[in-house]
Amino acid sequence: MNLGDILTTRQIVPELAATNRWEAIDELIGALVAAGKITPENREAVTAVVKKREQSMSTGIGFGIGIPHASTDLITEVAAAFGRSKGGVDFDALDNQPVHLVTLFLVPQGQFQKHLHTLAGIAKVLRREDFLKALETAPDAAAMMAIVEQFSATR
Repeated sequence: MNLGDILTTRQIVPELAATNRWEAIDELIGALVAAGKITPENREAVTAVVKKREQSMSTGIGFGIGIPHASTDLITEVAAAFGRSKGGVDFDALDNQPVHLVTLFLVPQGQFQKHLHTLAGIAKVLRREDFLKALETAPDAAAMMAIVEQFSATR
C-alpha cells in the first residue's frame, strides 16, 4: 500500500493554515471528515487518539516532514490526509526545523503489520528529493495528487 492508494484530491490541503502540529492534525482530520473517511461524530475521538500518539513522541521526523499516525477502531480501512505549509509548521521535529509536508494516516485497530508497512511506504517516498521539489511547486491539490500518484507508482 502506498500514498497514491490512500489519498484523493479531497484529502489534500495545499496550504495548511496551521502554525503548530496540533492545529495541523485538526486541519487534516477535518479533511478526512469532509472526504467521508471519518464520520463527524467520531472526529473528536479520532483527534484524541492521534494527539495522544503525538504526545508520546513527535512524528516530525526531520527534513521538513511530519507523519502523525495512529490506530483506531473507529475506521475500517487505512485513511490518510496530506497537507503542505509553505511557511512551515512548528512540529517539535527531531531536527528542530519547521515542517512543510504533513501526512496524517490512520490504520484500523489491530492491523500492526499494515500500520508499519504504510508508515514505511510513506516515509520512503517522502525522502525523495525530486518528489519534495515537485510538491513544493504544485499549484493545487489536483497537481499534488498527480505527483503523489506518479511517484507512488515508481517507488
